Amino acid sequence: MHVVEYRPERHEFAWTFGGVPPVRRVAPGTCLRLWTEDAFSGRLTSTSDRPSAVLDMTEVNPQTGPFHVEGAEPGDTLAVHLVELTPARDWGASTLIPLFGALSTTERTALLHGPLPERTWIYQLDRAAGTVLFEATSADLRLELPCNPMLGTVGVAPPGREVRSSLVPDVFGGNMDTPEMRAGATCYLQVNVPGALFSVGDGHYRQGEGESCGTAVEGAMDVVLIVELIKNSPAPAWPRIETDTH
Repeated sequence: MHVVEYRPERHEFAWTFGGVPPVRRVAPGTCLRLWTEDAFSGRLTSTSDRPSAVLDMTEVNPQTGPFHVEGAEPGDTLAVHLVELTPARDWGASTLIPLFGALSTTERTALLHGPLPERTWIYQLDRAAGTVLFEATSADLRLELPCNPMLGTVGVAPPGREVRSSLVPDVFGGNMDTPEMRAGATCYLQVNVPGALFSVGDGHYRQGEGESCGTAVEGAMDVVLIVELIKNSPAPAWPRIETDTH
């Protein structure tokens, strides 16, 4: 099996699905060993950091890729097999961002309360125990939580020459933020453009069923995946995830 290793420099990140030239051309059946930066582009490192001060909201969810899969054409199905997802740092971060997330009023959704106050949590990773440590910032509370690595974003270039932000999900995949996107899962995506142009990112060390506060335990990730191409096979209308049991 051919193995390709790729660790992007900061200037090589992709911030959209579509509209970005490929960083590598790979053949179907290739094993990719990749590194992905966290959703904050590595800018949140301390509980004293505030998103409004350190984040650039045009540079969130940096993507590793896109990769051009040789022979991929519209009408084919791309299968991305997630083999290994390993935290690349010994800590992760989550935060409350004003006007962002389901718990808070936003610019599009009016609620009865104002924006939640900015707050950042840093979770220390215990690799031996397989846990991340939650430490409350306003109470004496510490919780050891199971570490369940996953990828928030897996996607291809959308159809119709569209260029979509890496913050959104749609038929092309993208920012799906499902804990099912873990090692052992295969994600099936419809190919919309020649080469498919798929990319991955937004590693989470732990996340519930969605990001109610707007973020998960965000962290850089070492990713091992195998990309396969299913020729002339109608893809599911929406991304489909398959595991050994479901």
